[in-house]
Amino acid sequence: MATIEFYFEDATVGDHLELGSRTVSEAEILAFARDFDPQPFHIDPAAAAQSIFGGIIASGWHTCALTMRLMVDGFLSRAASLGSPGVENIRWLRPVRPGDTLTARIVVLETRASQSKPDRGAVRMRTEVTNQLGEMVMTMESTGLIGRRSTG
Repeated sequence: MATIEFYFEDATVGDHLELGSRTVSEAEILAFARDFDPQPFHIDPAAAAQSIFGGIIASGWHTCALTMRLMVDGFLSRAASLGSPGVENIRWLRPVRPGDTLTARIVVLETRASQSKPDRGAVRMRTEVTNQLGEMVMTMESTGLIGRRSTG
C-alpha cells in the first residue's frame, strides 16, 4: 500500500495535478469495445472506415476507464481518498484513436470541509485528458472525498 502524501488540506483551488500518460493500442480498443461497447466503429475496422470517424476509435467509456487508471496511479493511490459521490459533465471532445497517447491532469475547482464529518472534506475537480498533439479529448467534473490530517 502506498504512503499517504495528499490530504484535504493539500488541495488549493487552481492547483494542477499531473496524472501521467498512457498510449492506447488498437488491440485494447477492440477488446474493451467487444466486451462493453460493441458499436461498429469501435469493433469493426471496415465499418469504422465507412463511419463519420473514418476508422476505429475508442469508446468514450474506454477513455473514462483509461483516465481512471491514470487517476489511481498518479493521484488516488497516494491520497487519503474516501471515494466519490459521483461524476458529472463528462464530455468526449475528440475521438481517441489507436496509437494515441493520453495525458491527464486534475484542476482543483473547489474545496469544502465537511461540517458533519470533520475527518474529511470534498474536493471538486475537473479532469482534463489530452492526446499527444495537445488536443483535449475528454473532460469531466467530479467530487472526491479526501481525508483530513489527524489533528491529534
